[in-house]
Amino acid sequence: MPLNQQLVYLVQTDTTAGFLSQNSLKLATSKQRDKNQPFLICVDSLRSLKNFVRVPTAFKKQVRRSNKTTFIYPNKQAIRVVQEENHQKFLRKLGWVYSSSANLTCKSFEENYAKQKADIIVEDSRGFFESKPSSIYKMSNSKLRRLR
Repeated sequence: MPLNQQLVYLVQTDTTAGFLSQNSLKLATSKQRDKNQPFLICVDSLRSLKNFVRVPTAFKKQVRRSNKTTFIYPNKQAIRVVQEENHQKFLRKLGWVYSSSANLTCKSFEENYAKQKADIIVEDSRGFFESKPSSIYKMSNSKLRRLR
């Protein structure tokens, strides 16, 4: 079944309960945050990653082997290649999504709030939970710096 790209989905991601959508304006409204603040992009494969960025040669191996890691590329896009099986299965239906934690900005996860703001709730056997966020690295063509 194809998914609607305009809807906001509540899904347990590889790191935390998250809002996912290809509609960044609707996602910003659900999160009650500035619509000009960019979102993290999650992709289902390294092949999909190529549609967004060119990975500098010096960091190709690290990007390929990373797990639960977000890279901010030289073009200023923050992208994570998802490797966790359950989350990747959902992503394959869309290829890529804007992603954000399912909570108000700077607040902790509240399941009732998240379910109220999502258009579609996709709950698997794990339920919804918060865990350690992804690591974040900022990349230039020749340097890599850890941000989180």
